[in-house]
Amino acid sequence: MQHGEEARPAEDHRWSKDVYASARCAGVLLALLLLIDWGAGTVSWWRGTLWTTVALLLFAALSPARVRAGDGWLTSRRLLRTRRVRTDLLVSVRCLDGISPRLLLRDSSGDRLRIDPQVLIDNPGLWRYVDEGARRSAAAGTLLCGATALSRLAERVEHENALGVFKASGLE
Repeated sequence: MQHGEEARPAEDHRWSKDVYASARCAGVLLALLLLIDWGAGTVSWWRGTLWTTVALLLFAALSPARVRAGDGWLTSRRLLRTRRVRTDLLVSVRCLDGISPRLLLRDSSGDRLRIDPQVLIDNPGLWRYVDEGARRSAAAGTLLCGATALSRLAERVEHENALGVFKASGLE
């Protein structure tokens, strides 16, 4: 990279496919509900509005966050809200286990961001920016807790990248 040239931000390459899948699920639900109403002879404008609202709520619930990262920052944008943390000013990184594991990042200005760790595993470009920022935070002494969570995530990213190389070369 040339002096003064800024690196391009990285983003989740599966995001558009996931949004399309969410829209498809909501559309199928709407079609089924309207078909059932039509078959039962109970179709009306208010029931159609109700079923459309239910389908839109399903879309909103299933719609994934759009994750982007650049030099020193990470953002997660949902339908109504965008969260951003400075990865070069991280204070803590915690892994939240449960039905849907999440990585909780908090920076020195108090901003927080929850992200599915699988997004970072599936997108090495995103992981590279997060890892570089976290290393700068650790070197600066701002990263107080989270080194273990980051090292476990780094191992998973490296493992998945190695599997991808083996698959691409036919050495599975």
